[in-house]
Amino acid sequence: MDRRKFMAGCLGLPLLAQADGVQAQVGLTKIIFPFAAGAGGDTLCRLIAQEMAPVLQKTIVVENRTGGDGLIGIKAVKGANPDGSMVLVTTGPTMYLLPMVETTPTFDAAKDFMPVSLLARFEFAVVIGPAIAARNFDEFVAWLKANPDKATFGVPSNGTIPHFMGSKLEKDLGISLSRVPYRGSAPILNDLVGGHVPFGITTLADALPQHRVKGVTIIAVSSAERSPFAPDVPTLKESGIDLVADAWYGMWLPAGSPPEFASKLSAAAAAALAKPEVKEKLTGIGLIPVGSTAEGLTQELAANTAFWQPIVKATGYKIEN
Repeated sequence: MDRRKFMAGCLGLPLLAQADGVQAQVGLTKIIFPFAAGAGGDTLCRLIAQEMAPVLQKTIVVENRTGGDGLIGIKAVKGANPDGSMVLVTTGPTMYLLPMVETTPTFDAAKDFMPVSLLARFEFAVVIGPAIAARNFDEFVAWLKANPDKATFGVPSNGTIPHFMGSKLEKDLGISLSRVPYRGSAPILNDLVGGHVPFGITTLADALPQHRVKGVTIIAVSSAERSPFAPDVPTLKESGIDLVADAWYGMWLPAGSPPEFASKLSAAAAAALAKPEVKEKLTGIGLIPVGSTAEGLTQELAANTAFWQPIVKATGYKIEN
């Protein structure tokens, strides 16, 4: 199978770091988030960039690099000079799922990157557009069974959690579904509103604005309990699908970066996420700010890897490279 897309957003920032004789670039430091602009992850990046700039005494610029299953941005940081001049902000699933689905893994998250911090947690949602006449999950399933030739859904890209959630729906419902990969959540929602695709699986945060104005309808969320952002929407487990799936955004440096700089960056991110105005803005778009130590990010990555590995393996999905 040809390489496809994987997930969405990016960020860039100038910094100065000196440790063990390594001097950071005095120009622009780019924090790469390898997904499209306009969605929740992009907003997260821009908010923390604005707050971290005065703390780090540098200008922060958001840049979006997309494509290659998220690998364009990831590889840029992997191959960067470990002097604090480039930082990666991406989703946890990008870091633990990509190595699982590539025939020859392009990177090893533990070896090629230095963990900095968890940033925010988020949930996924099953979202329908006006093309489906349904008010709840049962009516949605009835529509799928009555319209097998139209049972097409969008995902932020192949090899993502929404991809494997779709595989779970196929198995549990006994319905063949046709998956369409996009470059992030925003274009899926545009096509849902326009009636070009009947349903999608995307982040709850990205779907909430259109759900609130009734452009789309969220019919199920992936969290263990009902989301505080959409308390009237049932979970997948309530709807008869035995799956709990949430995710998070994290920050990494290239392996070999100065530990002192990583600590500064982690502290700056945590301070930004702790600000009431930042919390309010993030929760307003369906993201739960967390912040963590580098160790916390490492533990989260390991736990998610262990959970998803057998699920992904059972699908047999691979990206040829």
